[in-house]
Amino acid sequence: MIIYNVTVNVEEDIHNEWLDWMKTIHIPEVMATGMFQESKMLALISRQEGETGFTYAIQYKAASLDDYFRYRDEFGPELQRKTLEKYGNKVLAFRTLMEEHFVHA
Repeated sequence: MIIYNVTVNVEEDIHNEWLDWMKTIHIPEVMATGMFQESKMLALISRQEGETGFTYAIQYKAASLDDYFRYRDEFGPELQRKTLEKYGNKVLAFRTLMEEHFVHA
C-alpha cells in the first residue's frame, strides 16, 4: 500500500473555514479521482515552542505507485491550484510518499 501524505500548516484566522472545506470539498474531490482507496486526516497535537497555526497530516492510501503517479500527473496540479487560489500562503503544505509495511509480532 502506498501512502501519499500531505502535511499542512494552517493559519489560525482561517482554520475553521479551511477544516470545513477540507472535509466537505477538497478530500471528497481527491477521493473522487478514484486513485485512492481511503483517506484520513490527523491533527498534530504536539507543538514546538513559537509554532503558530494548526498542523495536520492528510493521508491517502493508493493500491499502487501507478495509481499515485496517475493522480500526481492528471489530478494533483488542478486540485493544488484550487487550494492555492482559495487560501494563498495562509496554508503551507509539503508532500511525502511512503510505503506501508506490515510487521507481525
